[in-house]
Amino acid sequence: MSPIVFEEVKRALDERYSTQDVQLIERAFHFAQDAHEGQLRHTGEPYFSHCVAVGRKLAELKLPSEVIAAGLLHDVPEDTEKTVEDITVEFGADIASMVSAITKLGKVKYRGEERYAENLRKMFVAMAEDVRVIFIKFADRMHNLETLYALPENKRQRIAKEVLEIYAPIANRLGMGEYRGQFEDYAFKYLSPKEYSWTQHLLEERVKKFGPALDRALHDVEMELRKHSITAADIHGRVKHCYSLHKKLDRYKGDIGKIYDIVALRVVVKDIPECYAALGILHGLYTPLPGRIKDYIAQQKPNGYQSIHTTVFDDEGSILEFQIRTAQMHEENEYGVAAHWKYKQGEDAQARQVQWMEELAAIQKELSATDFMKHLSELKLDMFRDRIFVFTPRGDVIDLPEESTPIDLAYAIHSEIGNKAVQSRINGEIASLSTPLKSGDLCEIIMDKNRKYPNDAWLDFVKTRHAREKIKDALKDAKTGIFSSFMKKYRGDSSSST
Repeated sequence: MSPIVFEEVKRALDERYSTQDVQLIERAFHFAQDAHEGQLRHTGEPYFSHCVAVGRKLAELKLPSEVIAAGLLHDVPEDTEKTVEDITVEFGADIASMVSAITKLGKVKYRGEERYAENLRKMFVAMAEDVRVIFIKFADRMHNLETLYALPENKRQRIAKEVLEIYAPIANRLGMGEYRGQFEDYAFKYLSPKEYSWTQHLLEERVKKFGPALDRALHDVEMELRKHSITAADIHGRVKHCYSLHKKLDRYKGDIGKIYDIVALRVVVKDIPECYAALGILHGLYTPLPGRIKDYIAQQKPNGYQSIHTTVFDDEGSILEFQIRTAQMHEENEYGVAAHWKYKQGEDAQARQVQWMEELAAIQKELSATDFMKHLSELKLDMFRDRIFVFTPRGDVIDLPEESTPIDLAYAIHSEIGNKAVQSRINGEIASLSTPLKSGDLCEIIMDKNRKYPNDAWLDFVKTRHAREKIKDALKDAKTGIFSSFMKKYRGDSSSST
């Protein structure tokens, strides 16, 4: 077996990394290599090969040198004689704190649902405190998935389930599309091997079928863009992930003919004006399908995703989907929050930790372990299902879980608006408070100022934990108020009769 050399990590470092950055990463490499000397993985490889794989994945994300160094060192305190204190002395408090946080994330002694809840709880806290820790954990888990075959079946199933239910949804909320897709596919492969094989076969057949049309389109689009003085930074094909296709097939009752984005062509251009120019050029070259243009640049998805999608017919009747974006959008769509360090450094990037992370941490701190278990399914539904964005008449954009209702929106704005709501107006049309909202809807809440309390029937259709809790609190207050009024009246009547 050939020796593990620093060059394996260094190859992933580009001109963004200074000489000092490379020296720091190299020191961490050798420190971890010495600490893990003689240790082996389940695959029979040196244990240090895992640390190198994690460091390389972080370098491929173009994360700061401190994060890559922490990735190389992430298993040192747990699996070797070296301590967090040793790492602090050698590399400073910042790197040591990341390593310490990863070590804490790894220590879960429970089994079954309790283990799952505790892992989720720890992930929430770690994300809110320092999102960089999650990037290290993602890289660690991704490499573990690549070598999952070496573990016993029961461990494979547990890890795959955890990845599908925790890691993939968090990657999605962080806007890390590539990691989400890979997490889902690895988990799908181990949790449902037959469905995975069948879906993979469908994908391969579809790629074969559309291969010639895609090759023609790649050539024709590049030539047409050049003709209009647009030099695309990149034009390439993208094949849908297996698990994503599996979910869409479920939605369309197995009818693959209704799924147009199995294979898509990505057009990466210089700036936003060129995105819209490219859209016009594509629609001049091909016939667009009505109702199939989605502008996620003007209205980005809640997780930060930006792109223009359009579906077209080519000259031979093949249906093709195009995704148009800038290079920066492409990086951010693939790697989400992690990509911001490529364009912004230090505290600016850290400040991009979105509000939902802080909300998660606040929720888990408020709840006892028992309550956390009880509310776990609600938390998963609220935070990890697909998101929609809804506009208020004032132009505010409210981020809600898919299938939310006007009542969820009302309580997201203010509890008083929720309590006094009687009806809604969606895109100018009167609608009931139970109507499911869609992304891009403009929703106005119509209130009765004399109303004090919500309707308990709302609990049957609200989707967010926040709205449900506010309704329950208000109903509790209502009962207390009615009882107090009754007692006052009763005491008053009693005193007047004596």
